[in-house]
Amino acid sequence: MKYLLSAVAIILIFFSLASKETPIQPLNQNDTILAFGDSLTYGYNAKPNESYPAVLSRLSGYNVLNEGILGETSHEGLRRMAPLLEDKRIKLMILLFGGNDIMQGLSMEALKSNLKTMIRMAKEKRIDVLLVSVPNLSLFGLSPLELYEEVAEEEEVPLLSGMMADILEQPSLKSDQIHPNAKGYKIMGEKIYKKLKEEGWLKT
Repeated sequence: MKYLLSAVAIILIFFSLASKETPIQPLNQNDTILAFGDSLTYGYNAKPNESYPAVLSRLSGYNVLNEGILGETSHEGLRRMAPLLEDKRIKLMILLFGGNDIMQGLSMEALKSNLKTMIRMAKEKRIDVLLVSVPNLSLFGLSPLELYEEVAEEEEVPLLSGMMADILEQPSLKSDQIHPNAKGYKIMGEKIYKKLKEEGWLKT
């Protein structure tokens, strides 16, 4: 009897964990990708057709909405997000926030909470999410922020980590200390495109 109860408990735990997983939904031809973020999404210091959403659209063949706002914090992004999610065509959101929170010395706990809320809002609309991390910028250079790993794990979404640090560490790929140039944005678009294929959103 004891062994039977143990087996039942294991089965229940397995199904409990499995039910929490969010399966990737491959995009259909008419679906839209929402690129949501700040100046890194907008494409600051580059032409509109050189921004990463524009690069991603050309590579993937999908419509990619560039909803990046210069200087926006995660709190400000959260405030304007809800109406964007009403677009029924949107099936995937690329979430890239945090740079301005860091530069303005805002609370990292608030940043984490805002990211989690945005992910949950998207999921409520049956929109998948790819979270993209930004590095911490200090006198000692660029360093990773663990909060992105924590958010991705807690909200069970894929994370693209290290991309921005790799780009911003190379002078030939940036226009200033915190923004890529056209070459850097091109690499962003290419790496995000590769990640979308790896995760199963795009057909290989």
